[in-house]
Amino acid sequence: MPFEFQFPDPRLADSDGLVAAGGDLSIQSLVTAYSQGIFPWYNKNSPILWWSPDPRLVLFPSRFKVSASLHQRIRKSQFALRTDHDFAGVIRQCARIRRKGQIGTWITDEVSEAYQELHKAGLAHSFETYYEGVLVGGLYGVCLGRAFFGESMFHRMTDASKIALHALVTWSVQHEFHFIDAQQSTNHMKSLGAEEVSRDRFLDMLTEALNYPTLKGKWRL
Repeated sequence: MPFEFQFPDPRLADSDGLVAAGGDLSIQSLVTAYSQGIFPWYNKNSPILWWSPDPRLVLFPSRFKVSASLHQRIRKSQFALRTDHDFAGVIRQCARIRRKGQIGTWITDEVSEAYQELHKAGLAHSFETYYEGVLVGGLYGVCLGRAFFGESMFHRMTDASKIALHALVTWSVQHEFHFIDAQQSTNHMKSLGAEEVSRDRFLDMLTEALNYPTLKGKWRL
């Protein structure tokens, strides 16, 4: 009988939001974690660490802020958009991108393989931006019920990741998603309309979102 990792109540997390250490990245473990408001984030040489920060950063789709410059880029239609066409390519690019103040990447081979399995199961999705046939931006995350849990994004051209995010927001509005989880607070996401909510409020919102069926399978714009 397979081992099933049991997560503590996320409300018992320490002051940094750490809930637990250990376990695995099986589909069952990841679905259980996300459904409890918990996500993995750890370095290559550490055990798997599971987090539920307080406060939590979320983006309500109707409150997404589109700047004048971004609106102009969208209107020009210089980028092609696709969904779930090259999930592996998006996660690979997210792992390679260099980020300020970050040494290496938390998207290890183990993490990449785990989320690709979630994608094959129809639970993880990518929004992709192409320029002249080349993948230049995108994001990926997990969907459960009417919640989308954003994991990472990248861009190789100005605004390419923002346009992918705009596509996710549009999709979320069309399918009545309640929120997009941005996990930890960043000024970049706040500038796009994301806002902080308490962990308790987030968990209440998550409980409500999970009352709806999950839109599984490959998504198409």
